[in-house]
Amino acid sequence: MTKRKLLPALINATALIGALVFSVPAVAHPGTPGCADLGGMVGAEHTCHIHTETSTYTIDIGYPLDYPDQQALTDFVTHDRDQFVDFMAQARPRDYPYGHGLTPHAYRSGASTSGTQSVVFDVHDDTGAHPVTGFKAFNYDLSARTAITLATLFKRGADPVATLDPIVQRYMNKRRQSTLEPPPHNTLGAEVYQNFAITDDAIIFFIGKGMWLPEVDGPQRVRVSRSELAAVLA
Repeated sequence: MTKRKLLPALINATALIGALVFSVPAVAHPGTPGCADLGGMVGAEHTCHIHTETSTYTIDIGYPLDYPDQQALTDFVTHDRDQFVDFMAQARPRDYPYGHGLTPHAYRSGASTSGTQSVVFDVHDDTGAHPVTGFKAFNYDLSARTAITLATLFKRGADPVATLDPIVQRYMNKRRQSTLEPPPHNTLGAEVYQNFAITDDAIIFFIGKGMWLPEVDGPQRVRVSRSELAAVLA
């Protein structure tokens, strides 16, 4: 398997490594690259689509143009794409093209002007022996006009890992109940929970391939009811 300095979005996917409609205007800071600046085209539902195809590789990226913190998305997309292209400049040719893609999915909670909005990218990377999928999430508090991180999602003094581990472990136990081997436990701590989306009734955690369960089980999407977290959510 070819190893490289993996894209930031894939670091959380391994130990190595959506139709989108928003109801408030995006915040575009001066100098924020537009879709055309990144070589993309504006498609349905105000989404930018960037497609590059050469004899060596294919890139297929989508991202919303109306997410409130547009700077954060364009910075991520630009850096992610540039790192892949830099890697391809040094990669050995193979019998079929390398591939990289970002597929966005949108989530929201609360009122249209004062709730939250989330974008979660499925990060597809086909540069090794087998394709891998990781995640990169962005969450925004419309009322406070600021990004939401794992630290700010929970009350000050709360321990997200101690709260989440037993809940997510139950999910992993069910996921692996048909196998002879017991599921492993969380060995990466808070890193496992960095990518999440917020809805009215749940927090959805996106756990990359190999981060908790064996890689053969693929990436995991774990929905945790907000009622289970009511005592510790900010």
